[in-house]
Amino acid sequence: MAELITVDDPDDPRLSDYIGLTDVELRRRREPAEGLFIAEGEKVIRRARQTGYEMRSMLLSAKWVDVMRDVIDEVPAPVYAVAPELAERVTGYHVHRGALASMQRKPLPASDELLATARRVVVMESVNDHTNIGAIFRSAAALGMDAVLLSPDCADPLYRRSVKVSMGAVFSVPYARLEAWPKALEGVREAGFRLLALTPDAKATSIDEAAPHRLERVALMLGAEGDGLSTQALMAADAWVRIPMAHGVDSLNVGAAAAVAFYAVATGRPES
Repeated sequence: MAELITVDDPDDPRLSDYIGLTDVELRRRREPAEGLFIAEGEKVIRRARQTGYEMRSMLLSAKWVDVMRDVIDEVPAPVYAVAPELAERVTGYHVHRGALASMQRKPLPASDELLATARRVVVMESVNDHTNIGAIFRSAAALGMDAVLLSPDCADPLYRRSVKVSMGAVFSVPYARLEAWPKALEGVREAGFRLLALTPDAKATSIDEAAPHRLERVALMLGAEGDGLSTQALMAADAWVRIPMAHGVDSLNVGAAAAVAFYAVATGRPES
């Protein structure tokens, strides 16, 4: 059973995991280095625990203590009860959902470990917007993608905003970072995957014609918002595919495009 501790000093060192949550650069450096991430909101905290993440501590406003009572009773980590005003001073913003948890990260698997059992993979290049990362992971989970591979410069899927937007789906889809880019794509191909680059380029084949759901193993490549996939990534692909557009629209937000493409990749997927 967790120890419920009332804290009334914003400088209390026990709250250090929650300091400056709106300072993106600070949190980007600090969280991976210290092996932690922040789960925000009751549903996300519960999903993190259900998928095996260990809790370091929890920060609750008073009215959320009863809501999270079962979690408090189950975990050994300390639970800090604070006034909303103090939570805002520590974190840097108004904690609307009233519940935060500092969770311990797990070691990331190697990419070849994921590729050994996957059949439908997402490969992201330079997607550094946390909202887009979260949206893509949520769609990947909902539409049956097996794993996600990230180029070295992609944003952290466990950053608070990514986790929140994904509604905890980042905990459900395994992911790994590719160390060498785009050279690491050779390993994806060698594992039996056909590399499909999603691009609005007119030279690309319609994703309907490409029929990725009929392929045994598919790696769908997505680029950053605006810039799209780099020339090097496009050249490394086996084929370019596009989503047909109407009414003069040239492209979709990468999160929306990912959802459409994932559906095309997974539709008619044979049973494992």
